Amino acid sequence: MRTELISIPTATTPLDGALHRPDDGPVRGAVLLFHGNTMNFYVGAPRFLPPALTRLGFVCLAFNRRGHDILSIRDSRAAEGAAFQLTHEGIEDNAIAAAWMAALGFPDPVVIGHSNGGMLAVPHVVAHPRTPALVLLSAHGGGRSGVQRTSRAGLLAGDRLEEVTAQARRMVAEGRGRELMLVPGWWYVITAESFLDRLTEMPDVLELAPRVTCPVLYIRGDQENPQTYPAEAFAARSGGTCDVEILRDCDHFYVGREEAVTGLVAEWLDRTIQG
Repeated sequence: MRTELISIPTATTPLDGALHRPDDGPVRGAVLLFHGNTMNFYVGAPRFLPPALTRLGFVCLAFNRRGHDILSIRDSRAAEGAAFQLTHEGIEDNAIAAAWMAALGFPDPVVIGHSNGGMLAVPHVVAHPRTPALVLLSAHGGGRSGVQRTSRAGLLAGDRLEEVTAQARRMVAEGRGRELMLVPGWWYVITAESFLDRLTEMPDVLELAPRVTCPVLYIRGDQENPQTYPAEAFAARSGGTCDVEILRDCDHFYVGREEAVTGLVAEWLDRTIQG
């Protein structure tokens, strides 16, 4: 494949990424790749899927949302990254990337999202009903109970959810919403306003499922909690067809199982997208 580093402007921080094109042969379509929480365009599925997808004839865009990594800097010492992320901004970033692809000649790309990127992919597809197919890679359920589920699993606020929530509310009330606070679990540091945003603003994947009418492939590792990553429940509620694959010996990041995930995704897309 041929890879070009790109930057997509937004009203604030640009979205950096990589556009992968097939080396030769006809172009069959395009794919948008949405990375997981605190990840980026060059790790995980956005890194290991494009070689196989470009061989099928798909142009792939893997890009950073403004909420990428945990903390980062760009061209100054001003911090950016997932510690500051807001749900509406992530949804907007995906729409901006889709518009960029449309201007390139690909108005209706396939959408593939991992983890938090999968959760955000569901409202994106609802807002873009011409999406030809959706692949959810361990997409979490989102919704107003998402932080509680995550914390029960030992992540984010862990067993200090009530304490951390009260601290975040106090900081926001004092005008300190963009100040960082430490939390006991992954992803370890977050602003007060971002923490409260996750409590109240995340879309509910299962509520939106009936409005997703395109074909869906939902993959989950067998080491992942089905309540947190609700593949079967999504399939039961989906407004279209939804194939569920549970991978053996597989964690949330597909460590050592990248080839199996790639094979499932490539075979399913090859069968689902005609051309």
